[in-house]
Amino acid sequence: MANVEHGGRPGDAFGATAPGTAEARLGMVRAGLWLIAAVLAVRQVAVVLSTPKGERLTELETWVGPDGVLHVTGSLYDSTRFTGTPFGGLVLKPLTRAAEQALGWGWTFGTLLLVVALGLVAARALPQPVGRRTALLAAPVAISLLMLSLPVRNALHLGQTSIIPVLLVLLGCFAVRGERASGVLIGLAAALQPTVLLFVPLLWLTGRRPAAVSTGLTFTASTVLAWAAMPHDSYTYWVHHSAGAGLGRPADDLANQSLHGALLRLGVEGPLEIALFLALGAAVAVLGLRRAVRYARDGQLLLAVAITGCVAVVVAPTTWQHQLLWVLLAMAGRVGKKAGDRYVWPVAVVLVMTLPSKMMLPNMAPLHPLRDNVVLLAALAAATAVPFLSRTSEYYRSPIPTRYAEPVPTRWRHVPLLPFLRRVLTRPNLLLELLLIRVGYSAYQQVRLAATGGTNTGGRATAERHGEQIHAIEQFLFIDIEHWVNHAVVEVGWLEDFFNFYYTSFHFVVPLSVLGVLYVRRPAEYRWARSALGFATLFALVGFWLYPLAPPRLMPELGFIDTVHGVQDFSQPDYGTLTALTNQYAAMPSLHFGWSLWCGLVIAILAPKWWMKALGLLHPLFTVSAIVATGNHWVLDAVGGAAVVGAGFGLTYLLQGPRPRPLAEPAAGAGEAEGTGKAGKAGKAERTEGPGRTQEPERTETAEEAEEAEEVSTGKPVPAKDGTPS
Repeated sequence: MANVEHGGRPGDAFGATAPGTAEARLGMVRAGLWLIAAVLAVRQVAVVLSTPKGERLTELETWVGPDGVLHVTGSLYDSTRFTGTPFGGLVLKPLTRAAEQALGWGWTFGTLLLVVALGLVAARALPQPVGRRTALLAAPVAISLLMLSLPVRNALHLGQTSIIPVLLVLLGCFAVRGERASGVLIGLAAALQPTVLLFVPLLWLTGRRPAAVSTGLTFTASTVLAWAAMPHDSYTYWVHHSAGAGLGRPADDLANQSLHGALLRLGVEGPLEIALFLALGAAVAVLGLRRAVRYARDGQLLLAVAITGCVAVVVAPTTWQHQLLWVLLAMAGRVGKKAGDRYVWPVAVVLVMTLPSKMMLPNMAPLHPLRDNVVLLAALAAATAVPFLSRTSEYYRSPIPTRYAEPVPTRWRHVPLLPFLRRVLTRPNLLLELLLIRVGYSAYQQVRLAATGGTNTGGRATAERHGEQIHAIEQFLFIDIEHWVNHAVVEVGWLEDFFNFYYTSFHFVVPLSVLGVLYVRRPAEYRWARSALGFATLFALVGFWLYPLAPPRLMPELGFIDTVHGVQDFSQPDYGTLTALTNQYAAMPSLHFGWSLWCGLVIAILAPKWWMKALGLLHPLFTVSAIVATGNHWVLDAVGGAAVVGAGFGLTYLLQGPRPRPLAEPAAGAGEAEGTGKAGKAGKAERTEGPGRTQEPERTETAEEAEEAEEVSTGKPVPAKDGTPS
């Protein structure tokens, strides 16, 4: 919310035409967000409590269960599953008196309350001034993101204490009064998670020296107390295992997202690894703390806290998945001079913190070092590289605005259904587009596995039964031409080679080329076309999931010839490089034909010359011929592909309205009075994007928008016409 508050979106983004309507819509949105947060919380609790007893709260069970390490007289670290500090073990010791079942329920709901408290404190700590919309919506958004994040889900599932140190630091920095009380809370957090001691130099260098001293004293007292009560365990943790390194899983485990773990995974070991770790860790600590101090002095204390936490993630010997919440807090920083760029950093952070790393990058060997360390790279970027804007920057409150098309009259009254999805004329951020494409493909992979029983060869019986159903329907309709076409093409060698080449070569190349040309030359039409393609693909994914279907080539009893892959051993199929990437039973609807039809329609609608339109329409014709001739699809699969494409275009129109249409070339000198300075030049440049065409002009600012802009820039409510605060 902090990143997009000043994103150039008009003040009536919720479609309101009067202040009362705007208030009502804002209230509805807020209520809906709180409902989403509540549903996510209930879902997380249900997932934990519905997990079999031996598989949930495993680390809590290890600590305080009937046979847990805290019950025995030996060392805490006799069990390799206890990785906390000796002080943490000392604090947990009294919990052994609680009943096991009551402790599980209490721990789960207690952790849930801690997450809610963390979201509320983080929302209140956003750098001032914030708009009224952000103030109302930030808390439910923050809580929802926390509930979805992998660290919180991991902590709830395992019964971990990793949320407590983060909450103690935020309470110490933003909630309690008095620097000494603040230092006590941060010192307790450091006693539970030692890398929190990095906040001492942050406090000292920003003038909060009593808090820094109090933090150090509290940490020292807590550690000495634990050492006196458990000397052997303290020696084991602080000396033998070097502050916890080597406890639990091996330090090179993928779950360890620290610099130490990354170096070990890269094959660097021994004295060289230790020297590199210490040198690089020191460099990150110095650079990151300097940035944190600068942003704290700039008035962005939450961002400074997040950067310091990200430094702690990088330089710790081990940083397990449940200890990575600091990265999510880095969303508080604003990045980008353009309003359209403000979404890139928060979206990237949300994706990294909510999706498994395998969904972020393809499963390709050259990318494994990036995929295996994606959270570490995000923390490293936040600590040292991401150019967060200073509050003194002219772009902090007033980024270069996004241009929107004027509303276009539609045939139906309630189109668009979502008026806040305004039709943007400017080019979207490329990194954000690539992130969305990758996540979309990951969704396809998940659907592929779900539809085939979790394996590439699973679900064969169901898919073949559906294939028999489709074949029977085509016979009834007298359109079962696949067998005849397949064998006729095989008889003509050059024709078989042509269709094989067309099937394997143009499925991805042509759509990506169309998207690339539109992105560069026609950004407004790119958004329209991309949305239609995205919706069509989502509809297709639903079809793959609900109706896995064997294509003709995988129905051996019907006598089809697989011209592309040859005869297959279904126990160990070989479809080339795509064997592990594609769903062989994703036949209905045919995305081969659907994507080609999308390309043909987009080219026919947008191409300036008739021969371009005709050439575009040839692509779906060749594609449907290829998918039937090679035995890869039924005729009805193509019908399904056409249906989802039509639904994609229809849903785009229904939600956003008609696509923005270019206007005629303006007269010479028109637009010279657009204004001066950077904003005026940027606006003029954005209006003339496209090959010799001018997009629709930006709508003028209304009085309500001007009042909201003044409220945002000053941080104070603007009196309405009746004298009451707006």
